Amino acid sequence: MTTLRNLPSIDSLLQTESAAHLIARFGRPLTLDALRFVLDEIRIRFKTSPTVDSVSTDSILSQAESQLTAWTNSTLHPVINATGVILHTNLGRAPLSDATIRAMDSVSRGYSNLEFDLETGKRGSRLIHAESLLQKLTGAESALIVNNNASAVLLILSALANKKRVIIARSQLVEIGGGFRVPDVMKQSGAKLVEVGTTNKIRLSDYESALEETIRLSVSKSVTTLVMHAHRSNFKLVGFTEEPELKDIVHITHQYNSILVDDLGSGALYDTSKYGLAHEPTVQESMQAGADIICFSGDKLLGGPQAGIIIGKKVLLDKIKKHPLARAVRADKTCLAGLSATLTHYLKDEAEREIPVVKMMSLTLNQLRSRAEAWMNELGQGLALSNVEVEIESGLSTVGGGSLPDESMPTFLLSLNVKSPDKFLKKLRQQNPPIIARTENNKILLDPRTVLPEQEGALLVGLKKLLKA
Repeated sequence: MTTLRNLPSIDSLLQTESAAHLIARFGRPLTLDALRFVLDEIRIRFKTSPTVDSVSTDSILSQAESQLTAWTNSTLHPVINATGVILHTNLGRAPLSDATIRAMDSVSRGYSNLEFDLETGKRGSRLIHAESLLQKLTGAESALIVNNNASAVLLILSALANKKRVIIARSQLVEIGGGFRVPDVMKQSGAKLVEVGTTNKIRLSDYESALEETIRLSVSKSVTTLVMHAHRSNFKLVGFTEEPELKDIVHITHQYNSILVDDLGSGALYDTSKYGLAHEPTVQESMQAGADIICFSGDKLLGGPQAGIIIGKKVLLDKIKKHPLARAVRADKTCLAGLSATLTHYLKDEAEREIPVVKMMSLTLNQLRSRAEAWMNELGQGLALSNVEVEIESGLSTVGGGSLPDESMPTFLLSLNVKSPDKFLKKLRQQNPPIIARTENNKILLDPRTVLPEQEGALLVGLKKLLKA
């Protein structure tokens, strides 16, 4: 029995061999904090009970170690995505190619020429990195990389449309993940929102009327306004709808000496219909349509690190680059290095082989079935012993990440029929690394399309462990 009076002191605890090991692992200041924390907790317990059982030096040090581990463990962990959602926003969106990871690692380990001109030996600009690759891939005159596409939109409008009218179709005033609304970011930039058309029908005459009104309101009669075209990445308009093609909107915009900005969102550099999906508007198509400025994400269909990419006419990009907000949302060295490596895959026509997102889309049904059957065979005896019914069944994978809404791809799934699917899902999430699956018709479904090849071993180990238990 321990009393408050004979609790060990901090100094005596620090003299122990266990404390020395903790200091070596976690440092002296943090170890001291943990010991004080544990002793304070014990003293609080004494307030309700004058005696406390089994409060030994070893137990105090053990509790301190647990507390130190909890404090220092990262809250961000790798997981195995067996959901079949390729761009799973909650799971970090696009996994990166090996070359992209190496590039990011390389510039992180030491110094780099981020803002240093190796030719002149003087200060350089980080804005040049990845720009030439984007110019080569898209034909754009200039390019700028920022930290994500939301900040790209905000920067564009702040630099080009502050206190100016921005014309946008009502059908494009969307809300994307996290409550991010296009109208809100437009207002935040200082732009004056001008809605045209109706929710389901927008005509060229709607744009023309708004452009004519802008000129009537202008004293000089030579006002330059901006037309915003936002791709509806996360929903579809179906039924009684009408919307002009981008090239026609560009044409009418330029007739009125105005600028057209195309927010593509997902930023595909390839034709998604090749993989049995609906056609997603590509960056190249937007360029061909004549858009003045185009922005899109780096970590969605493009398959790279999180980034916002702005391309277009040099005279406009120069103005955007000089805006004060550009520094606040600029990309760091790891993003620039990783994005450059990802873009190089496209330049070398090796995206389908090297970029995980594109590779997942290109998997054939035979490949998916073979992987699912290999999983079932590997689990083998464990399945019989656990009385878990298992089968291979057909199903659907999705793109996700606010891209290609309602679009899916056929796949084959490993299906586990367990007593309590919710409890089993929780146990899967408790594995190391956590396994994220989905349920349907009270069955656990694991989709091989989104499980990286290097994670298959860990997936099977986790499943075997649960089946044995």
